[in-house]
Amino acid sequence: MEGIVIKSTGSWYSILHSANIITECRIRGNFRMKGMKTTNPCAVGDKVLFDMMPNESIGVITEIKERFNCIIRKSTNLSKQRHIIAANIDLAFLIVTIASPRTSTGFIDRFLVTSEAYRIPVVILFNKIDLYDVQTNQYHNIMKGIYLNAGYNCIDVSAKRGDNIEEIKALAKDKTCLFSGHSGVGKSALINKIAPELKLRTGDISDYHQKGKHTTTFAEMLALPFGGYIIDTPGIKEFGMVNFTKEEITHFFPEMRAMSNQCHFDNCTHEHEPKCAIKKAVNDGIISETRYLNYLNIINGKEIDVEEWELK
Repeated sequence: MEGIVIKSTGSWYSILHSANIITECRIRGNFRMKGMKTTNPCAVGDKVLFDMMPNESIGVITEIKERFNCIIRKSTNLSKQRHIIAANIDLAFLIVTIASPRTSTGFIDRFLVTSEAYRIPVVILFNKIDLYDVQTNQYHNIMKGIYLNAGYNCIDVSAKRGDNIEEIKALAKDKTCLFSGHSGVGKSALINKIAPELKLRTGDISDYHQKGKHTTTFAEMLALPFGGYIIDTPGIKEFGMVNFTKEEITHFFPEMRAMSNQCHFDNCTHEHEPKCAIKKAVNDGIISETRYLNYLNIINGKEIDVEEWELK
């Protein structure tokens, strides 16, 4: 039988198949013996084949169909392994916040680079705009400008007030959309505003640490009443990147990719080489210095969130 994985809790997978039937399945152990260096060989969004167990209501996944894309990050507990967040994604919504808690540009850029690598379009949602004061609003305008300049669609939203919810619904209609971000950015509240019927559990922010509390504990695909699906994922504290070469990373920054053929050297890393078009564009203010500094961190393996830079 063939179906799609709509929920993953680690050892069990919920498979949606014929006539909206859901069957709980395990995965054959030998999937982990095929050189797949991931903590989860099967992910929400995967199309799979499965067999029913004799005289039981559960099944066993026997095959994972080829994916047209997926998004992967390094496992935080097993740094040499990778974790597949979701598969077969039409569009990713990255929810960020300027306050309570602030999302760093380092986190945003690592997510965007990974999405570019796996050909997943991203829309950046700046949530909690209802909390802005004058200073926060100035910071927001600068940060939003950086990503608009890089070619990304950025939308200001408020899960509390409902700002621009209809715009998100129009983008999500009839697509399989990933919703991702730090814990506490208001992801579940935002999804509830888009589709109140889903009634997702939401949490508060710790007043002391200003860190989000997990309200989503496992990945799940949810049907939207107006067509399409949302893949809701647990909040991500860190986004460890899988291994890319320095040459590859440049192509995952759209604004750098557009200019990289203007460098004097074909294999320019845009770090120390002379006559580098990217460095000149940064100096001229055409490419964001913040994005460029994050690029240098990534190519040098520094997976850190730097929030102290003056945004440029």
